[in-house]
Amino acid sequence: MTSALLQRSAAFAAAGWPVTVLTFDDRLDTAAVVERMRASGALAPGVAVTQLWDWLAAHPVTAGAGADRLFTPLGDGEDEHHEGVLRRRTRRGPDGTVLQVDRYRPDGSLLVSDRRDVTEPGVLGGRSVVLCDAHGEPVRGWGSVWALYRFWLDALTDRRRAVLIVDSKTSARFVRGYRRAHALTVHLVHSSHRGADGAFKASRREVLEHADQYDAVVVLTERQRRDLEHDLTVRAHVAVVPNARELDELIAAPIDRPRGRGVMLASLTGRKRVPHAVSAVARASHAVRLDVYGDGDRRGEVEAAVAAEGAAERVVLHGHRSGASGAFRDGDFSLLTSTAEGAPLVLVESMAAGCIPIAYDIEYGPSDMIRDGVDGYVVPAGDVAALAERIDRLQELPEDAVRAMRASAREASLGYTDEAVTQRWSQVLEAAAARKGWRAEHRGPVERVLGGLRRRVQARRALPAD
Repeated sequence: MTSALLQRSAAFAAAGWPVTVLTFDDRLDTAAVVERMRASGALAPGVAVTQLWDWLAAHPVTAGAGADRLFTPLGDGEDEHHEGVLRRRTRRGPDGTVLQVDRYRPDGSLLVSDRRDVTEPGVLGGRSVVLCDAHGEPVRGWGSVWALYRFWLDALTDRRRAVLIVDSKTSARFVRGYRRAHALTVHLVHSSHRGADGAFKASRREVLEHADQYDAVVVLTERQRRDLEHDLTVRAHVAVVPNARELDELIAAPIDRPRGRGVMLASLTGRKRVPHAVSAVARASHAVRLDVYGDGDRRGEVEAAVAAEGAAERVVLHGHRSGASGAFRDGDFSLLTSTAEGAPLVLVESMAAGCIPIAYDIEYGPSDMIRDGVDGYVVPAGDVAALAERIDRLQELPEDAVRAMRASAREASLGYTDEAVTQRWSQVLEAAAARKGWRAEHRGPVERVLGGLRRRVQARRALPAD
């Protein structure tokens, strides 16, 4: 999710839209993390990062409502220091429950006192969040942390028109209630909203049962849009915009390559079902090899599957490797065996490189992204025998048919470039702005950006297949 957020932010910034990534994460080293991300290229030029507590520490706030709320700063507790300065002090109950957190500025002055046992001392219940000035005196107060968050968003936007795209399902619970004339709110759902019983997942229910409070809800695939609209009990504006990926290096890979090498990029977790891929490769009648890149808490289970299938000469576990997507450049095929996904970017990367994907037909992604038999294969979810059969079928195709599939896969991946995806975001946001009554004032700038994006998409589609 974070990778997709950063990629989208970079694309927006490149299109001329200023982007600020907002984080409520209560960590003390945000500035250092941002610096490392900037140095590594993970954070693109034109993309800023603003953290709630750092912003409050750096921006004086005028006195206002709530300054008289319950205010009892801690004299002692669990202290956390950063660069030699006390930055956070915590009080816990006998069972370890956090009952109060006091946060301090880099100069050591009290910033916020957040007490969580207001109703009955020592028992979690009721809340008093008090913001202090540079002298540690109360200036504002709220009865919930969400009220503080709303205050912060109001201060950041300063009643200027802004678009809030919320990726985090945790933050989405708060933002759904942030209704302002100057703010468009959009919730991006990254994974399946359904649980095993077909109903809303518990983590999704609170937000999606009130999806109409967002100006738009975005999902990654058309199939999920249909399912979500069927499942909703409220009228909401649901749109489809896939995640984007920087694909230039993968698209430049040669179409011709050796046959028989499979590539799999997946964390070794239960959801990815990597043992299924091991079994499929072991059952294939052709001599194929599978290189697996990723690590996780199920590594022992995957190693056991390799041993049980007698597949040590066919399956290699490389562990986590930075830049592992480059393996698709000379891969013959890729495998995806997850139980559920949103719209897996590994499929996009594989297709861009001309590495033919073979994937389970899960919710969601593969059946929206792959045309079975044209630019990849989709098989029934959980059917290891079908997975092995498709591996064999691919090995038996003549070279000209494989070349055609690789070229078709690469063409399909162009719908997931930064330019193409940003264009789709433009259309979604323009429609939401029109519903909110912004069209007359904002059509000009949006159309100028769209014009440049359309030209870049057309130029990208004119690239040669080889």
